[in-house]
Amino acid sequence: MSKASSALVWITRAEPGASATAARVEAAGWTPVVAPLLAVRVLPDVTLDLTDVAALAFTSAGGVRAFAAISPVRDRPVFAVGEATAAAARTAGVETVFSADGDVSDLAALIIDNRQGLPGKILHPGAKSLAGDLVGDLTAAGVEAGAVALYETVPADPGEEVASLLGGLDSVLVHSPRAGEALALFLADRPAPHLRLIAISAAAAAPLAACKVGERRIAAHPREADLLRCLGDPPA
Repeated sequence: MSKASSALVWITRAEPGASATAARVEAAGWTPVVAPLLAVRVLPDVTLDLTDVAALAFTSAGGVRAFAAISPVRDRPVFAVGEATAAAARTAGVETVFSADGDVSDLAALIIDNRQGLPGKILHPGAKSLAGDLVGDLTAAGVEAGAVALYETVPADPGEEVASLLGGLDSVLVHSPRAGEALALFLADRPAPHLRLIAISAAAAAPLAACKVGERRIAAHPREADLLRCLGDPPA
């Protein structure tokens, strides 16, 4: 098999994140195959009331982009689950941004540690189906919090190209539990014992437990840098 074909990495996440990941994969010497299994759909007729909101909490860059598209408010502090989400908030024009640089539990801990400076509730704008229970964690700690759904991720057809390339793919990247669920459906009748499964977290890998794939790797931390580190060097 040629280097080009043996170095193929399938990127399953939704756009625009898929293209950003593809650029990083290519910079690492691999050949990205962008074929999302998910697409983002903004929910219609969403209304936002920020009257008593002291700060915003985001668990994804997608949540930041969806919020920025429908609200001009940029003067609330933002607590972000990781640096990519924090960067999206800064790009949107938010000046005060704090990053937990971890997962939803780390984000909850960051907010709880800073609750004294927040005279009001925490609002978590995000997806219709949220990963983790940020609001539950905050409420249990005595922090007033609520969530609002701005978008949903829906299944997307990766196309016949991926099915035809499946035998030549080296690895597949799984960025979320929803992507893991979609990939499990895709692989249900397509055994791929050679395929390396690389997941950003144990939760993202869990839906694929029964899939017939090869090596499984889980990022040391739920960050894309750690996910990509699992790829290692491309074949010579």
